[in-house]
Amino acid sequence: MDIITYLPPLQAILNSIATIFMTLGYYFIRNKNEAVHRFCMIGTLFVSCLFMISYTYYHLMVGNIPFAGQGVIRPVYFTLLATHILLAALTLPLVITTVTYILIGKREKHRKLAKWTLPIWLYVSITGVIIYLMAFHIYQPVK
Repeated sequence: MDIITYLPPLQAILNSIATIFMTLGYYFIRNKNEAVHRFCMIGTLFVSCLFMISYTYYHLMVGNIPFAGQGVIRPVYFTLLATHILLAALTLPLVITTVTYILIGKREKHRKLAKWTLPIWLYVSITGVIIYLMAFHIYQPVK
């Protein structure tokens, strides 16, 4: 069994689960249910960590996969990929800082930063799934 072939779909599933957890976490905090919000956001952190382990291992083993799409879709794909990568790099320090604020009891700072962290993190998770679908299913790599 070659685990490498299972990692891209696993990563898409993990990103989808993170998106669901984040969306539910937002819903619950808006409805003043801090306990369920906390559970959802811990779930988001957990599946995001699993994603990063899987993603790092995959790219260490495989490297980059050339995008097989041709024509007008190429600039669309690479624009999506570039914004995804840039915002993914920004997400890590935002998440760490947002979590740190709540852990040290700075609720107001946590709340203010979370208003930026959440939409960026959601964008990264959702575009990760779109990029996976484009690169592995819609425009399949040449084997």
